[in-house]
Amino acid sequence: MKQRKLFIAGNWKMNKTATEAVQMVSALVKKVEGLSDKINMAVCPPFTALDRISSILKGSGIALGAQNLSDKASGAYTGEVSAAMLLELGVKYVIIGHSERRQYYGETDEIVSKKAKFALNAGLLPIVCVGETLQEREGNKTSNVITTQLKGSLSGITSDEMLKTTIAYEPVWAIGTGKTASPDQAQEVHALIRKLLTDLFGKAVAEKIIIQYGGSVKADNAKELMAKEDIDGALVGGASLDAEGFSALIKNAI
Repeated sequence: MKQRKLFIAGNWKMNKTATEAVQMVSALVKKVEGLSDKINMAVCPPFTALDRISSILKGSGIALGAQNLSDKASGAYTGEVSAAMLLELGVKYVIIGHSERRQYYGETDEIVSKKAKFALNAGLLPIVCVGETLQEREGNKTSNVITTQLKGSLSGITSDEMLKTTIAYEPVWAIGTGKTASPDQAQEVHALIRKLLTDLFGKAVAEKIIIQYGGSVKADNAKELMAKEDIDGALVGGASLDAEGFSALIKNAI
């Protein structure tokens, strides 16, 4: 039996204006009322909506997350957002190294580790993403890719810091495609990640770390995925944009 409390986070990506975000979150808060003792929840809207929905989430049991942050404290970095800016808005979690950041904006494992370290030093809780492409999976490179990404992305992080860090396994081939890794396929990689974390930080630490699955998670497949030994939650994309669907997913996961 898993001792780890499930953690479901919604990554809205570049969707919803601040006004739309307020409407969605207001509805979501009512639909998941009283569930926070059973499951940890977060929503990660675009930067422009963080301020507006921060006050709505207070006391709701749903934490506020951001989708990215700078690895610099402040300065002449046009378009960047700092940890201090996020903290002032009540942000608790920050997604780092999502496959879209890696693919479209050239974020390397080195950049991811710098951002993760920066977030931790500032008091934010990172959700560090790893995952292989379809080409890599079909080439039987999943294990090598995950091992390289995980070790590189967690470079310099201490055991104590690791206890504040969530890992999200997101097979790139299953993000936004409608394809989902089968529960067995997902569990296989989650078990590999747990083993790697054990090698890096020791069994006691590794057993406490939340490893989320991300990749076309929906209400109808959430329960089967969460039942697996090493799957401790989900980083949800499209299915987190609708209050009805996202709340159903959360309830089905418990």
